[in-house]
Amino acid sequence: MDDRLKSMINFMSEVEEDNSVPRNIRRAVKEAKEKLKEENEELSVKVTSAIYLLDEVSNDVNMPMHTRTQIWSMVSGLEAMKS
Repeated sequence: MDDRLKSMINFMSEVEEDNSVPRNIRRAVKEAKEKLKEENEELSVKVTSAIYLLDEVSNDVNMPMHTRTQIWSMVSGLEAMKS
């Protein structure tokens, strides 16, 4: 597994374990993390699936501002992995 991917999964785990983050957002981050861990998919497919999941919750009105920034950072990092 690529170091950037491992780093992203660790970052997602931190957000997933943050109790100040609403449950639905933690769930989406967990699902995105699980997509990235799938071994039978190509990297581009895994990354695109994870971006889609994160993008869906990025506009949640209940999301704390620091979490929104973290989600945007995740999406940016994943976008960089695609190219």
